[in-house]
Amino acid sequence: MDVVKGYEKEFNQLVETYEKNTHDKSLLNPSIANIIVSGNKVVGLNNTPGFRISSKTRGDGFVIIDVNIEDNTKMLMPVHLCTGFLEKKGEQLLKFNYNIGENVKVKFKSHCILTNVEKLHHYMTSDMYIGKNSHVEYEDEHFHDEKGGVFVETLTYAKLDENSYFKTKFYETKTRVGRINVLLDLDLGNYAKADLESKIYGQKDDIIDIKEIMRLNGKHSSGIAKSTVFATDATKAHVINEAYGNAAYAKGHIECNEIVKGHDMSVSTVPVLKVQNEKAELTHEASVGRIKQDQIEILMSKGLAEDEATALIVNGLLS
Repeated sequence: MDVVKGYEKEFNQLVETYEKNTHDKSLLNPSIANIIVSGNKVVGLNNTPGFRISSKTRGDGFVIIDVNIEDNTKMLMPVHLCTGFLEKKGEQLLKFNYNIGENVKVKFKSHCILTNVEKLHHYMTSDMYIGKNSHVEYEDEHFHDEKGGVFVETLTYAKLDENSYFKTKFYETKTRVGRINVLLDLDLGNYAKADLESKIYGQKDDIIDIKEIMRLNGKHSSGIAKSTVFATDATKAHVINEAYGNAAYAKGHIECNEIVKGHDMSVSTVPVLKVQNEKAELTHEASVGRIKQDQIEILMSKGLAEDEATALIVNGLLS
């Protein structure tokens, strides 16, 4: 691990906060590739064979992070991406560029730790190219301040080359959301496959916007996009799932589940399916509703209070 000179204190603070929230002690493992960002600067990184990260901070405050993986690289351990903010107020601007070669296998574990701020705008955009026959997984988990002062925008654009596979999971289920805008926009080539999943728990006056797009541009390309939102109190949630069947034998399925609890919440879901090739096939499912009362009653009959029963069901849906 290379700790940037002059930022040792911030590095240690961020690692401590990371371990407290994730219960993961592997961030400092020298065999694990990672990058640690505090505010608008990189404070630590670690490269491994076949995997290289470089970074720079632009004059406009954006941290530009380039991630390159050589052809035929098999990453045995997950790559850790940790971003945090240690000041009370401000703006964090991040731009990730991923260039993933052919026949690569890699899993990214990204954690966004924004738990001790009063007002913050966190903006992260990612452009990802996945080479032929590569297998890429990306897990993104967020931890926000409980006062709701965090506004997160996370925008991901990915191009999947022939016969590649991309699985991504976005989670914000353990802390307040504040305000969040999630965009996943994928372009799939021939025989490429994608699996998108988002799970968010809204509380108090949180605002949630999710948009997942699958552009099935290659023949025999396929994808599944699933989103689950639990909206309570005065949460406002809006979910859009889009799938475009633009090639022969392309298959896509989108699914949105919104569970509600409270009198002041407002939720909506909009599925968009568009076929431009007669041999493409698209399907969708969407549901908005409360937790089933019989499920709550069964758990209450085993000694749980109503709130405890509800929490147990919700944890199962969002885990």
